[in-house]
Amino acid sequence: MRKALFFPLILMGCSLLPGGGGDAPVTSTRGSVCGIPAIKGEVVGAYPDATQVSSGGCGVMSAVRVRSVGGIALSQGAIMNCQTARTLNDWVTRDMTPTVGTIGGGVTGIRVAAHYACRTRNHQPGARLSEHAKGRAIDIAAIQLADGSELSVLDDWDKGRKGRVLRKLHRSACGPFGTVLGPESDRHHRDHFHFDTADHGYGPYCR
Repeated sequence: MRKALFFPLILMGCSLLPGGGGDAPVTSTRGSVCGIPAIKGEVVGAYPDATQVSSGGCGVMSAVRVRSVGGIALSQGAIMNCQTARTLNDWVTRDMTPTVGTIGGGVTGIRVAAHYACRTRNHQPGARLSEHAKGRAIDIAAIQLADGSELSVLDDWDKGRKGRVLRKLHRSACGPFGTVLGPESDRHHRDHFHFDTADHGYGPYCR
């Protein structure tokens, strides 16, 4: 009986451990990663390479390239760790898709502005490494809709119905993500949302 139950779990890319088994990427025959069938992509492993990751600087020890979450396509394959992938999937499923609802025919995609990059915060010389450099961040420029239009952070923030929806999305990400930054945080984020899974030790930082 144990064998009969265990086999389908492997095919679905599921893990017997809570949360998909920590940050270890899990793949399946259906192209799922991180132990969640709704997260589609590929296992990358140490990124950009094991030597750089082990040095304690930039890099992701167990990286995945995520192509879609909750049935919503990303505009580019995004490199991240599994914690960030699972958090993004949960937010898209629980908050983003139902909040957008039927506007423009509903959500079809997320326009990704940035994901993994070996750089400092806001590209400032001498600053601490960005969460992007650790595979714990994604920047979202727009939500793509079925009719070809978008909810654009740059063009629609604080403008009518779309602006109100964007504010709700920004607010709903605060808590699931450790850091949430938008147009009112600083000039570096006027055209996108920055979401990351940093643990600040005092709760989420949202601006």
